[in-house]
Amino acid sequence: MPNQSARSGRATWGAAARPGWHAGLVAITARVEHVGSLLRPPFLRDARAAYARGEIAPAEFKAAEDRAVREAVALQDELDLPVVGDGEMRRESFQAELAAACDGFGGVSLDAWLWGTWHSAEVGDATIERPPDLAVTAPLHKRRNLAAEEFAFLRGCTSRQAKVTLPSPTLFANLWSPEKSAGAYPSLDAFMTDVVEVMREEVRELVRLGCTYIQLDAPHYPLLIDPAWRAFYEARGWPMQRWLTYGIDLDNAVIDAGRPATFGFHLCRGNQLSRWLVAGGYDPIAGPVFGRVDADRLLLEYDDERSGTFDALRLVPDDKIVVLGLVTTKTSRLEPAQELASRLRQASTRIGSERLAISPQCGFATSAAGNAITPEAQRAKLALLVRTARDLLGT
Repeated sequence: MPNQSARSGRATWGAAARPGWHAGLVAITARVEHVGSLLRPPFLRDARAAYARGEIAPAEFKAAEDRAVREAVALQDELDLPVVGDGEMRRESFQAELAAACDGFGGVSLDAWLWGTWHSAEVGDATIERPPDLAVTAPLHKRRNLAAEEFAFLRGCTSRQAKVTLPSPTLFANLWSPEKSAGAYPSLDAFMTDVVEVMREEVRELVRLGCTYIQLDAPHYPLLIDPAWRAFYEARGWPMQRWLTYGIDLDNAVIDAGRPATFGFHLCRGNQLSRWLVAGGYDPIAGPVFGRVDADRLLLEYDDERSGTFDALRLVPDDKIVVLGLVTTKTSRLEPAQELASRLRQASTRIGSERLAISPQCGFATSAAGNAITPEAQRAKLALLVRTARDLLGT
C-alpha cells in the first residue's frame, strides 16, 4: 500500500528494484513478438453489437469471445510466434478495462478512448470530440479484475510464453477533470494514487495465476512532444517534467508489484483506425523514460519517418532489450525483407544487435473496430517478422 491515503494527496511506494537486481526475474529472450491487439473477426464484432443491443445473453457473447481468442492463439501458433497473447479480443479498447472493471466513472463511451485529432495520408484526417461528461465522479470501486480472466483462459490455450497487456496508469489522467472530479478526487495525484493501487493489485493477481510477462502500454509521454497535447496534460496539474518524474514513479510502482514477472513497456504516438496522433522522435523524453522506467523490454515505434532516427537508442541502459516496431499496422503494405534488414543494421549502430528484437509498431486493433488492414496482411506482416527474427537475429 502507498504511504499516504489517496484522498490526502500524493502517495509514495518507495523505490522499485532495478530489473536486473530482482531475485527470480523471469527472463523473456524472444527476438520477435507483437504488441498485443489483433484484428477482431467479424463474428465477434457482430456479437459485441448484438450484446450491446440486448439481443444476445452474456453467455452467448462470452462464447464468441472464447472462440475469437482460440482462433487468435491458433494463428500465432501457426506462425511460430514465441510470445502469444489473446489479441485483446475481450476489450472494447486496449485501455477500456479500468472503466469496465471499476465503478466511479461518467460519460464513458468508446469515444473516451478515441478522441483527438487523428492524421493519415492514406485514410484521411479525422477529429473525434472528447465526450463532454467524461470524468471520474466518485471514488473508484473495483467490481472485477481487469485482465486476470483473460490470462486464465489464455494459459489454457497455449504452452508458449503468454503475455498480458495492461494500460500504463498515467494513461488514465484523461479521466480526471478539474471541473467534474474534485468532489471525488481533489487533485490528479489523489486519483492516480487509487488508479495505481488498482493496477498493483492486478499485476499481483496475474503473477499469482502464473503470468510471467506483462506489458504496460501507451503512457502518454510521447504525446508531450506535441505542444497541444502537452498543454492538455499540463492542464491536469502536472508540468512536463513532473510527468517524466512522478509519472514514471507510478509506472515503476506497478512494475515493482508485479515482480518477478518480466515487464515490457510500449511507447506509441497514437494508433486508432489507421491514424496517428503525434509525430516526433523519442529524443526529448528518451533520457528520463528509457533511463528510469524499470521495465525490461522497451517496445518502440519505428515504422516511418514520424518516428525520428535511432539516435535515442544510445540512451537505453544496458539491462534493457529494445523491441523495434519496424512493421506498420496502419496499412496493408508489406514491408520488403531487405528494408527490415537495413533498418536493423542502422539500429545496431546505436545499440548492440544482441539487445534487439522486432515487432509491429503497435496493435492491429487498439479498439474493436481495428485498423484499415486486411486479415491477410496482418498474417503476412507477422510471418515476415518471424522470418526476419530467425534470419537476422538468431531465433
